[in-house]
Amino acid sequence: MKITSEAINKTKVKLDIQADLSELALAKKQALTNLARNVRVPGFRAGSAPAAMVEKQLDPNVLAEETLNLALNAIYSTALIQEKLRAVNNPEISVTVYVPYTQLEFSATLDIVGKLSLGQYKDLNVAKDMVNVSSKEVNQVIERLRNQLAMKNEVDRAAKNGDEVVLDFKGVDTKTKEPISGADGKDYPLILGSNSFIPGFEDQLIGLKKDETKDFDITFPEDYGATNLRKKQVSFNVSIKSVNERSLPTVDDAMAKLVGPFTTLSELKADIKKELSTNAEREAASKQQNELLEKIVSASNVDIPEALIDEETDRLEREQRQNATYGGLTWKEYLERDNLDETSFKELAKQQALIRIKTGLILGEIAAQENITVTEAELDAKMDELKSTYTGDQAMQTELKKPENRQDIKNRLMVEKTIEYLVSVNKK
Repeated sequence: MKITSEAINKTKVKLDIQADLSELALAKKQALTNLARNVRVPGFRAGSAPAAMVEKQLDPNVLAEETLNLALNAIYSTALIQEKLRAVNNPEISVTVYVPYTQLEFSATLDIVGKLSLGQYKDLNVAKDMVNVSSKEVNQVIERLRNQLAMKNEVDRAAKNGDEVVLDFKGVDTKTKEPISGADGKDYPLILGSNSFIPGFEDQLIGLKKDETKDFDITFPEDYGATNLRKKQVSFNVSIKSVNERSLPTVDDAMAKLVGPFTTLSELKADIKKELSTNAEREAASKQQNELLEKIVSASNVDIPEALIDEETDRLEREQRQNATYGGLTWKEYLERDNLDETSFKELAKQQALIRIKTGLILGEIAAQENITVTEAELDAKMDELKSTYTGDQAMQTELKKPENRQDIKNRLMVEKTIEYLVSVNKK
């Protein structure tokens, strides 16, 4: 074929393509094979008649159209490979000349990933944090376990620090009196003095007895997780359902046996330290990987078409809307929780989409340059691992059999292997 390429901008090109006779002949042959399945030729089974006899039975216009469609698809795909273009969506095709089976000229206008320039990705001196689990951290876990094992006994007296109170509560905006999403609960168990609630909330419950109620105002701290509640004053109405005195077990071998398959407190502490160390190592490795990627991505450049960014932005929004639904929130409530509106959310989502796309493209380029691949054996092993993980989940087993999901898992393995490579060539 003959191809003339014209760059419309950094991420859009127009290809003018002239097909060869051999390509049209191949497309016609495939068209006859496809159409023969529905053509009956006397003396032959469906699909087994010679091509020349099948052609005589066909509407010439139908055969010409099928040949054209097959030729366009095949030739366009070959042109992308020949021109080394990475298309991000379906092209706009314009057929300028088509004489069935002898001549085909057409243009394809498409969005592409533009020039990609890799920055330095080796010897970046990104160190992994040292991991050291202290006795204090182990004892904090022991104390949490101790609280979980506490015996509870309902008492008829005023609540004090260390007690568990079961309460109903509801919060409204002090100024507008509008309900606050997430600021209400029923039969909620709360240990006074645990500091697990908003600062000042637990103090308001000390001295209350069963069936007593209380109204009070709390100002949320300026560093509160939900940005829409930072510094907001909320009026709470609280009703105490019960007051439970808690009796904590002694920290000894007997407590260790209650926790799990341990015979001594020392065994329990050793197991806790091992678990904490494993988690800390995982977090340190993840932090190092993220810092490496940020450094590589910021030092690299790639021209990304708006169409691809918009597609990823829309996908991110669908994910977040689904999260809102799962969390029992309306979309408006979900946005307000993070002090966002539609406009600011889309701006933020677009920035995240750009980073995701850029990171993926750069990792793909590094994998190509370093000949990093995922073998079929590696992919099969991962598929078997996932299948065994979801043995009793028939729906997941069905999903794992789909070719597109197998490809998705292969892509993830490629990303993992590439990141592992980057860590290995990073000067510690």
